[in-house]
Amino acid sequence: MENCPNSVVDLERNLPTLLVAAVALVDLDNNVLLTQRPKGKSMAGLWEFPGGKVEDGEMVEAALIREIKEELDIDVGVGCLQPFSFASHSYDDFHLFMPLYLCRKWNGQIKPMEGQQTAWVKPNRLRTYEMPPADVGIASMLRDFL
Repeated sequence: MENCPNSVVDLERNLPTLLVAAVALVDLDNNVLLTQRPKGKSMAGLWEFPGGKVEDGEMVEAALIREIKEELDIDVGVGCLQPFSFASHSYDDFHLFMPLYLCRKWNGQIKPMEGQQTAWVKPNRLRTYEMPPADVGIASMLRDFL
């Protein structure tokens, strides 16, 4: 049995956990939608899977449906969200836990509502986009899956 690689995560730190839901919207040609974090937000300019913060008492899927409507002006049904993977990453001030869902069907035309750029990306090109650290591992998993 092979040893696990050394981790850089300090498990003794007590950081607040931020729950964020994200989605990989996948079109008929297997392209994945990435959005660029707009100026003025933390990690501005980096590319990520769309989604956002889960509010206290809110179900993860409900938060994702709400965030996608707010960010991209499309309607996603809970039955079209397939759990795929998750990211767990410690930043300086918080620990991020981010489930990633797959979605191949939605209603409406994607319209960036927060001034963000969007890009439809072939799975094998996902890692050519600069991403927040939490997104990197799940982008690689998604590339291998699609």
